[in-house]
Amino acid sequence: MKSITLRDGNTMPIFGLGTWKSPKGEVREAVKEAIRVGYRHIDAAWIYQNEQEVGEGIRAGLQAAGINRDELFVTSKLWNTFHAPQDVKKGCQETLKALGLDYLDLYLIHWPVAFKPDIAQHKNKEDFWSMDEMPLADTFSAMLQLREQGLVKSVGVSNCGITNLKKLSNCDDSPAMNQIELHPYNPQPELLDYCQAQGIAITAY
Repeated sequence: MKSITLRDGNTMPIFGLGTWKSPKGEVREAVKEAIRVGYRHIDAAWIYQNEQEVGEGIRAGLQAAGINRDELFVTSKLWNTFHAPQDVKKGCQETLKALGLDYLDLYLIHWPVAFKPDIAQHKNKEDFWSMDEMPLADTFSAMLQLREQGLVKSVGVSNCGITNLKKLSNCDDSPAMNQIELHPYNPQPELLDYCQAQGIAITAY
């Protein structure tokens, strides 16, 4: 499978299996079969609430394909509940524990919005931190520390437009990736041009 090289030098297979809305009881076999037939990129997230089974599928798939962990690229995402810098590592560790992995190849800020502690899904405006109260740059800086600690190899964002990407300009590094909705009905040419100019790779969903 073809790969691209990210700005930090790491390589990522260009085609991956997404696990959003993959139901429990089925996602394990889907991941296992995907790896067996040649997928080398699995995309997960804390909020999908199926990472334990995804991890089971990864282990079964690696065994079925006869490959090692370092031959598979695993992406996951920091949920909105963990945007406070002191909570970023907790969010990552919960994902790693569920997946049964020692590290992630790519870790993304799932959305550029922050929920107050212990709120998994917002119900009203009081459940959100404002961008002034919880700056996206502070969350991203804490994500970069995970890279230094060896918990993740690459760090990026998801669902970020140009305005939010510019808020990260003073961080120690730029996102390696921006995962966005991108297809013929939503081509987002200005965002694509901006990311290309900044050396930020794009994952389309």
